Amino acid sequence: MNLESVAARRAKTIGTWLFAALWVIPLVWVVWRSLRTDGADGYSIANFLSAWHAAPFPRYYLNTILIALGVLAVQVVTSTLAAYAFARLDFRFKNLLFVLYLLQIMIPNEVLIFQNYQTVANLGLVDTMLGIMIPYFFSAFGVFLLRQTFQGVPMELEEAARLDGCNTLQVIWHFYVPLAKPTYVAFGLVSVSHQWSNFLWPLVVTNSPSNRPLSLGMSLFAKTTESSAQWGQLSAATLLVIAPLLVAFFIFQRQFVSSFMMSGIR
Repeated sequence: MNLESVAARRAKTIGTWLFAALWVIPLVWVVWRSLRTDGADGYSIANFLSAWHAAPFPRYYLNTILIALGVLAVQVVTSTLAAYAFARLDFRFKNLLFVLYLLQIMIPNEVLIFQNYQTVANLGLVDTMLGIMIPYFFSAFGVFLLRQTFQGVPMELEEAARLDGCNTLQVIWHFYVPLAKPTYVAFGLVSVSHQWSNFLWPLVVTNSPSNRPLSLGMSLFAKTTESSAQWGQLSAATLLVIAPLLVAFFIFQRQFVSSFMMSGIR
């Protein structure tokens, strides 16, 4: 029995390392290729400088940051209020409405592109950053995470706050939000990473370079570099795009993992 458990543990360890290698090897190759300059020995950051000046990456970065943080700010407000309602308020058909709300997770965004475009066009927001953001102002995933966390908050805390004269918004702000900080961090990473890599909807709703996010800018840059086989610049541009997400995950990985454990996700 002990030999079987040891063998199973070793097999699990080997499988974990193999899976990690499948993820790390392409990243290592991209880093290596980005530091190699054609026709030159050694390593340099010339590809990064060339990629940075070959496309308006500062503008792409600014647009992406504004879009990602704007969407996240609205999602935090809407998800917090909805999660509190589903976790603490009593009303008819609450569980049914919660299930129906979660169906949003199962509907691909691509299915709603035509309807979303019609809505954005009717509002006169085509080719604007606000037009990119509007379809993502409500997040069923965020509501689910926060609801699970809010349900773990002792009711005694809320009752004591009510006795001290706090209204509902004060209870949420002073008690529920601080206790759910790891969940907010995890949800923020998921939301920002989604907007950071979002491609199809910005492609449909924007036309001008001044409103393009990084995903579209990277696509246009890749087309120009692939035609001339400038793989060093393309690898450098890829790292410029993904580096902020990697850094954010490594910084907040502990809160990211603990939030899902608190929410009952294994």
